[in-house]
Amino acid sequence: MQKGGCVYIMTNKYRTTLYIGVTANLPVRIFKHQNHVNPKSFTARYRLNSCVYYEGFFSIEEAILREKN
Repeated sequence: MQKGGCVYIMTNKYRTTLYIGVTANLPVRIFKHQNHVNPKSFTARYRLNSCVYYEGFFSIEEAILREKN
């Protein structure tokens, strides 16, 4: 059985910095970004708290290919 995946884009309050990521569990990943679970991460340093786009896929491999586009 394949596990689905998502590509998502996070940005800051002023929409000046973008982060593109891939995950299999979007709600948990967004929660981690917004609560700075890893304080040294790119999203924590630049305060990227808003998810402005996401796209779901049937497999994580498809999501990774889309992220590379």
